[in-house]
Amino acid sequence: MDLLIPSTGLLFWMTITFLVVFFLLWKFGFPVITGMVKERQAFIDDSLRKAHEANERLANIQKEGESILQEAREKQAQILKEAAETRDAIVEKAQDKARAEGARLMEDARVAIEQEKKAAIADIRKQVATLSVEIAEKVLKQNLKDDKAQMDLIDRMLDDVSSKK
Repeated sequence: MDLLIPSTGLLFWMTITFLVVFFLLWKFGFPVITGMVKERQAFIDDSLRKAHEANERLANIQKEGESILQEAREKQAQILKEAAETRDAIVEKAQDKARAEGARLMEDARVAIEQEKKAAIADIRKQVATLSVEIAEKVLKQNLKDDKAQMDLIDRMLDDVSSKK
């Protein structure tokens, strides 16, 4: 029965040993253990706080990134619009310039043609006049060999002139 019910002396010494160990743990062990637990708890709390702050910063960065992207898209659209307007203005200016240049070239060509036409008409008139004079000279030489023929011709010409008036 000694195994189930310890003796009083053993019980006394076990209690003393337990109290000494408990006192030593209470005095030296538990403060270290509780300090480590508190330190660990503070580290975990700090880590959780930092993780929460990091998540908030990440969310803010994402919002800023989205706003920057939106702003970039708007600027891109504005730049493309301005580029299209500039392109249209340049094309319109080039077309106007080409029209003006074409009109100027047409006017220059018309003036040159008109000058050529006048020169050709003047040349033709000169040639016709020269031919007419030569023909008239030959006809007159042939018809006006004597004085009577010359007088008849002068009378006819005077009659023609007086009848036209």
